[in-house]
Amino acid sequence: MLRTPLLAAARSTGVRKLVEANPLTSSVVDRFVAGTTPADAVRATRSLSDQGMHVTLDHLGEDTLDAGQATATVRAYQRVFAALSEAGLTERAEASVKLSAVGQFLPKDGEKIALENARQICEAAAAAGTTVTLDMEDHTTTDSTLGILADLRVDFPWVGAVLQAYLHRTEGDCRDLATAGSRVRICKGAYAEPASVAFQGKQEVDRSYVRCLKVLMNGAGYPMVATHDPRMIAIAGDLAARARRAPGSFEYQMLYGIRTEEQRRIAAEGDRLRVYVAYGDEWYGYFMRRLAERPANMAFFLRSLVSSR
Repeated sequence: MLRTPLLAAARSTGVRKLVEANPLTSSVVDRFVAGTTPADAVRATRSLSDQGMHVTLDHLGEDTLDAGQATATVRAYQRVFAALSEAGLTERAEASVKLSAVGQFLPKDGEKIALENARQICEAAAAAGTTVTLDMEDHTTTDSTLGILADLRVDFPWVGAVLQAYLHRTEGDCRDLATAGSRVRICKGAYAEPASVAFQGKQEVDRSYVRCLKVLMNGAGYPMVATHDPRMIAIAGDLAARARRAPGSFEYQMLYGIRTEEQRRIAAEGDRLRVYVAYGDEWYGYFMRRLAERPANMAFFLRSLVSSR
C-alpha cells in the first residue's frame, strides 16, 4: 500500500525538502548510503572486499537538466576510479551509471551528450582496469538506454546492461542480450509504472523474473541476479545448476545495507556476490525507492526516527 505514494514522493520537491530538513534522517540514510565522497566509497569497497564480496559503485544523481551537473558526474566517476586504482581495488569494484545523471534528459541533444559522457566514464574505467554497468530507470528511458548501450559496446563490449522484470517487454530484451560476453543484471524494478507497460502484482512480477532468469541462465552471457528475495535466490541457484554454470559464470547482487547476513552467506559458500554501494550528496530519490521496495525498510526507518528522539 505504501509503495505507490513512496515512489511518487521520490520525485516530489516538497517532500524532499521535508525529509532532508529532518535532523533524524541522516542516521537512517547511513544504512543505505555509504557516504558522500570517493574516500567513503573506497572505504566501503575495501570493507566488503575483505569479506569476499565484489562491489558496484553508484555516484548518486539522476534526472539532471543541467549540462554542468552532468559533466560534474563524469568527473566524480573519474575521481572514484582513480581512488580505487590507487587503493588496488579495481579488480573487486566496478561502477553503475544512470544515464539521466549524465545528460540523457537534457532538452537539446540529450542522448548524444549522455553517450559522450558515458563514453568518457567507460574510458576512465578501462584505464583503471574495471568496468561499467548502465542502470535502467523508468520505462520511458528503456529504448534510449539500450541504444546507448549498443553504441558503447562497439568499443567497450564489457559494458553491463540492466533489465527490469516488471516490464512486459523484458523477457524479449533478455533474449536479445543473452549473448556471449554480455553482462546483464536482472532486477524486479523500482519505479511506479502503468499497467500498460508493467506487471502490477507481485506474483506476476515474480513469474516474469523467473522467466527472465531461465533465458539468461541458458544463454551465452553473464547473468547478474539482483534480488533480496530468498525464493528467487534459490531458484536462480537451481537454474544455474541445471544450466551447468560454474561458480563465477554468474553472480548475485544485493544492495548495501540490506540482508547483510545473507550477503556474507552467499559469498562464504563460494558464489560471487556483488554489493550495490551508493554514495554522494544526491541520496534522496535513491533512499525513497529503497523504502518503497520492502516494508521492512520502511519499518526500520520509522523505528529509527522514534528511537532517535
